[in-house]
Amino acid sequence: MEEIRHFLYDDKENAEIRFVSFMGDSKRYDLAIITTNKYYGKKVVLNLLGNRFAILGPDDLEDHHYLAHAYNLTEIEADELRDFLIEVV
Repeated sequence: MEEIRHFLYDDKENAEIRFVSFMGDSKRYDLAIITTNKYYGKKVVLNLLGNRFAILGPDDLEDHHYLAHAYNLTEIEADELRDFLIEVV
């Protein structure tokens, strides 16, 4: 039986990846931050320890509950992460 795929897109592009590990007051963060031409200037931020990711821009960091939800963090942990991401996103 023949399998049919319906691609929405299938692109290749060069990307810049920054790997960052830092210790906050409450926990350790290991991140991969991917800069690409996709996503309208936003960055893909992967939490390597928590196996979660989000596509983030400065506007997303203004929502104080978004990081907590996206990365399954407490509000205190989300604030620590936000303090770092404000510098790089």
